[in-house]
Amino acid sequence: MHPLTLFALVLALAVGGLSLAGCGAVSTRGNTLNVSGSTTILPIAEESADAFKALHPGTTVLVSGLGSSAGIEAVSAGTADIGTSSRDLKPEEDKLGLVDFPIAYDGIAVIVSPDNPVHALTMAQLREIFTGKITNWKQVGGEDRTVEVVNRDEASGTREAFQKLVMAGATFDAAATVLPGTGQVRDVVARAPGAVGYISLGFVKPRFAGVSVKALSIDGVVPSEKTVADNTYPIGRVLHFFTKGQPTGLTKEFVDFVLSAKIQRGVVIDAGFIPIAEGGKR
Repeated sequence: MHPLTLFALVLALAVGGLSLAGCGAVSTRGNTLNVSGSTTILPIAEESADAFKALHPGTTVLVSGLGSSAGIEAVSAGTADIGTSSRDLKPEEDKLGLVDFPIAYDGIAVIVSPDNPVHALTMAQLREIFTGKITNWKQVGGEDRTVEVVNRDEASGTREAFQKLVMAGATFDAAATVLPGTGQVRDVVARAPGAVGYISLGFVKPRFAGVSVKALSIDGVVPSEKTVADNTYPIGRVLHFFTKGQPTGLTKEFVDFVLSAKIQRGVVIDAGFIPIAEGGKR
């Protein structure tokens, strides 16, 4: 697919209704709790919020997905009660007084269209694709087709984790298409035979009827709940809730609820993630 065609596809999907999850952060008032941040964590946060509200009539839980960095900034500034993040804190964020509650483990799947005959990459090949050194799929055993890199924006915790785990200090290809959300990456890659991107493992299988993507094995390991939990898949990470200081009241109740067996063995697994008690050391 010609780069202009890929651009047109991105634009059409955006205009056609690909949602940017969430809204602006709202400060807590009374029985209202604000949870803001990672788009990856949205399925856990939204389902948990619905279950929590059912157990606490009169309570409102506002959930938004504006990116991990936005979530960390919001909870630090006091405009969110919980900041959700699919990346660790940066060194400069360690001084913000945030308390970390790991809530699940996740793998970052490298995805292509089902029409792409490539099934596997080495970590070195993956890095060279995302730096722009590998530009044609025939260089990694595929068809004579241009590689179209789809990246996440700089607010993304998934991008931050991918950069840390895969890029090894190398710079992303400046010509890559950059998208703000997991769902956008998935839909664009599914429709573009030459495209490659990365998303949370929990989003590889569509939650609703729609187009499919194919997850590639990396260094001979297929991404799955099992290979992420036992650390054999090389692109794994922790998903976080952050609070400003030790949580109290409604905030503490919600954090404890998400860490309970009800959510960990239900919502977390159903969303395609690994319960925090079952992952290996990271």
